[in-house]
Amino acid sequence: MSNRISVIRGDGIGPEIMDATLRVLDALKAGLDYEFVDAGMAVLDKHGELLPAATLESIARNRIALKSPLTTPVGEGFTSINVELRKRFDLYANVRPAISFPGTKARYENIDIITVRENTEGAYIGEGQAMSLDGQTATLAQKITVKGSQRIVRYAFDLARAIGRRKVTVVHKANILKSTSGLFLKVAREVAADYPDIEKQEMIVDNTCMQLVMNPWQFDVIVTTNLFGDILSDLCAGLVGGLGLAPGANIGSEAAILEAVHGSAPDIAGRGIANPCALLLAACQMLDHIGQPDNARRLRLAIRATLDARDRTTPDLGGSGSTASLAEAVISRL
Repeated sequence: MSNRISVIRGDGIGPEIMDATLRVLDALKAGLDYEFVDAGMAVLDKHGELLPAATLESIARNRIALKSPLTTPVGEGFTSINVELRKRFDLYANVRPAISFPGTKARYENIDIITVRENTEGAYIGEGQAMSLDGQTATLAQKITVKGSQRIVRYAFDLARAIGRRKVTVVHKANILKSTSGLFLKVAREVAADYPDIEKQEMIVDNTCMQLVMNPWQFDVIVTTNLFGDILSDLCAGLVGGLGLAPGANIGSEAAILEAVHGSAPDIAGRGIANPCALLLAACQMLDHIGQPDNARRLRLAIRATLDARDRTTPDLGGSGSTASLAEAVISRL
């Protein structure tokens, strides 16, 4: 069976890590068919826009996309191309696993935390931004809805139940942000009551940051609002060695976009030393999403074995290899 997916090769190191990832997926024989589409700075001159209509049509048609990092110009256009994609396709769930791998520079071992972040509401979206006429005061509106809170909390509990997790930590700031964060917490409590088999924990966001540093092993699944989730998921990535090992899934009812969450790293673009692991792990999430869990498991095991052996790995992982050699090492272990 063939699965047609939209592929965005991205900016900076994006094309390099995407090419490596697609070589691995081809070796996996996952039956994927690629439709290459454009987005980001690489196509601004070509199309006169950062996110061409043809790209949006492709994602809508295929309902799944694999995306390399994109660069959003500062001071013009979208607040973020990623934010725009999430809003266009109502990709309300951002799922960021942070899992320990061998052979990294991580200061912790045996970490396995999933952050489920609301993806379409809250301060991160940047709605209602305004500057006073004298330039002395900036304001920003923050909107949280019952619908948005319900579906993200339910997604987190359903995910926990489906993969055998035992606890969901609801992260909030309801002690101070009594309207927005208070609504999120109230809804989370109501939804959690439908899952008596899963422990529900509540934690204020600043305490969560401290607890993640002091005792990260107490966490299993974290669910929170957009801005808090953006910060906490990067903190969790730091626990396992950095964004080079951080994949992300943006999931909605009609489409899903899987991505490496790190930047486009223009300083090393074209040198062939970019670490493709984050995008490879995003491909694992994609395989799970399209109903190929066995292939996802095979790929994760091959990545783990390669990092454990430090075989042909990139310099950031302590090796002297290249983007291409790391991909070859993973392929050899499939």
